[in-house]
Amino acid sequence: MANKTNTGEELLFLPLGGAGEIGMNLNLYGYGKPDNPDWIMLDLGISFGDNSQPGVDVVMPDPQFIEDHKDKLKGIVLTHAHEDHLGAVPYLWDRFQCPIYATPFTVSVLKRKLAEDSAFDNVPIIEIPLNGKFNVGPFELELITLTHSIPEPNGVVLRTPLGTVFHTGDWKLDPDPVLGAGYDKDALRQLGEEGVLAMVCDSTNIFTQGSSGSEGDILDNLLDLIKDRKGRVIITCFASNVARLQTISKAAKMCGRDIVLAGRSFGRMIASAKENGYLKDVPNFLDEEYASQIPKDKLLIVCTGSQGEARAALARIANDDHPRISVSKGDVVIFSSRKIPGNEVSISTLQNKLVRIGVEIITDKDAFIHVSGHPARDEMLEMYQTIKPEISIPVHGELRHLIEHAALAKTCHVKQAVITENGGMIRLAPGPAEIIDNVHSGRLALEGGRLVKLDSELIRGRTRALWNGTATVTVVVDKVGHLLGDVQISTIGLLESDDFDFEDEALDCAEDAVERLSHKDRRDDAKVSEAVRIAVRRYFRRQFKKNPVTTVHLVRV
Repeated sequence: MANKTNTGEELLFLPLGGAGEIGMNLNLYGYGKPDNPDWIMLDLGISFGDNSQPGVDVVMPDPQFIEDHKDKLKGIVLTHAHEDHLGAVPYLWDRFQCPIYATPFTVSVLKRKLAEDSAFDNVPIIEIPLNGKFNVGPFELELITLTHSIPEPNGVVLRTPLGTVFHTGDWKLDPDPVLGAGYDKDALRQLGEEGVLAMVCDSTNIFTQGSSGSEGDILDNLLDLIKDRKGRVIITCFASNVARLQTISKAAKMCGRDIVLAGRSFGRMIASAKENGYLKDVPNFLDEEYASQIPKDKLLIVCTGSQGEARAALARIANDDHPRISVSKGDVVIFSSRKIPGNEVSISTLQNKLVRIGVEIITDKDAFIHVSGHPARDEMLEMYQTIKPEISIPVHGELRHLIEHAALAKTCHVKQAVITENGGMIRLAPGPAEIIDNVHSGRLALEGGRLVKLDSELIRGRTRALWNGTATVTVVVDKVGHLLGDVQISTIGLLESDDFDFEDEALDCAEDAVERLSHKDRRDDAKVSEAVRIAVRRYFRRQFKKNPVTTVHLVRV
């Protein structure tokens, strides 16, 4: 470990995404004087909206803290090409405009994403070889090849005068990863012997005993499921799981089936993989248009939509809405993936639609057809025993994961484990590691092509309207506030078309509210509008236990 000299400088770690949650990773490391350190960013990822966020497809960390210090941000290092680690680059990079560092496969994926917008033609992307060493600002960096569910996952070693940090990224210890290099045992061992101040480590599978399993063990199980079937075989998996595509390809070839790809997101991954020497020995993937030309017993379809996404290929197939692919009784759909927490309802809905058609469903609960890309407890123990850090910083997990991870680290004789969630700034050195500040760490939502704060009135108002409905009241008064004509009301998601009695009562409440005002208040547009709004809203709350978003259109003539 580098000498911890008393330089008056600090070594800092600050997560703005991915700590206290799984996904949406944004990690910052700072080094320098306490009032003005230099920073580097590791990963810049996204998550996806759910039913509680209507109209929101993509969610990402709010980078306001580092945006305010962008002149001190020296670069962005991407550990690998999953969306929760690089997906926010197209949305947020222009706020920093600093260099981006990544290994070849990740560079290929990123460039294809950025190519969709000419505004990114001049993004400085610096390709780093596997196991490469390079400097960014005050940090001496080294990449260590690990294994995951995508090519080229990298652990990042950060060396500073105050000590060395090992940031694992997403990883597992797969002895047979099928695709790409295995994890670099020698580099990990040498790092542990050198001495490591802190390890910032993945917590996803901390509650899973044993090991995560090897990608190489899946092939035989897929063969058993596919062979001798007379109908179509559809396998759905994550588009980024390039190793799984290779495994599926081998199984299809051994069973004499042609492979059709359904889902546009496969294209970018496959092109990037082949560009970097992966997927060299697999049969050609056919386009969707060939699906109807291949006999059922000779066809294997790989499609997107394992999480029940409404616009993905599998959902369209289940809805009989796909222009080129259909399924029927006797076909089988194999879910070679895990359920991401929060997607249980959408997945169940999708599977029930397929079952109604007569399709057989096979999941990872029925057969060994999926392995996680994250380490289970035995792998985590091995990593701690190899790296031997003085400090453990659990990340990439909900709070319960982080707490359990810290407890595991203590059993490995780690001197100190510090738990922080997004926004908690940890001083790693000098002195004992501790949280020294809490900075803003909100979320941004991609809404209609623009970025807004997830807790903004726009999103909150839409959510209220979704759950409570809306009411718009039109009131016409003269100059002194006397009603001219009947009050009008229109509602959405609140009244049935024939609820005339409720509508009349709501209108009576609005008229009474105006008439109860003093002569002075009737001349005040704001007071008239607020009185009507409150009266109508109270009526619906009393009648239906709903709090509709209520607006008043006041016309004074």
